[in-house]
Amino acid sequence: MTTIKQVSLGVNDDKRASQFWRQALGYVQRPPRYEGDDWIVLEPPPGASGVAIAMDESESPAEAFPRIHFDLDAGDRDLEDEVDRLVALGARPVDWQHYPETPPPGARPYVVLADPEGNRFCVEGRRRS
Repeated sequence: MTTIKQVSLGVNDDKRASQFWRQALGYVQRPPRYEGDDWIVLEPPPGASGVAIAMDESESPAEAFPRIHFDLDAGDRDLEDEVDRLVALGARPVDWQHYPETPPPGARPYVVLADPEGNRFCVEGRRRS
């Protein structure tokens, strides 16, 4: 069976992007695989699950409505607390016009943010209040 080995994220500044995603996800940077390997690849720390993220420098702009994006789960944290943490790391809120007026039964709320490079991602979780 084929599995996803890593996701490559287009960015203008791979060092800035990797710093944000390392802090946001608690990931670690993979050592270069060979001499001259300049790709920045982040992966879960040893013993943790998750998919690696490679930073691929790109000159194309981030998309307002990307065809693919990350969906993050706030876990045990309150959704607003997690959004505040990510914003403090450099994310910015996105004025997202597609929030449902009435969430489907059992669906958890989510917030759309952009990383420091402008790449959109969602964070879902629980609101304690």
